[in-house]
Amino acid sequence: MKKTDLKSLSVTELQERVRDEKAALQKLRFTQVVSAVENPMRIRETRREVARTMTELNARLRQTPNA
Repeated sequence: MKKTDLKSLSVTELQERVRDEKAALQKLRFTQVVSAVENPMRIRETRREVARTMTELNARLRQTPNA
């Protein structure tokens, strides 16, 4: 997902996306330990997607005032 796509999501959608991507990453890692993964680059792509989403989420949370 591109940065412009992430900017259009709400905070709750970003949190849900992070949760889903982390679950997918964990599943890929377990699969890699047990047997060969069909596409090992998918682990790197998923890890980077989590980082992109977390970056956008943290930027949004910093913008909101702490009342």
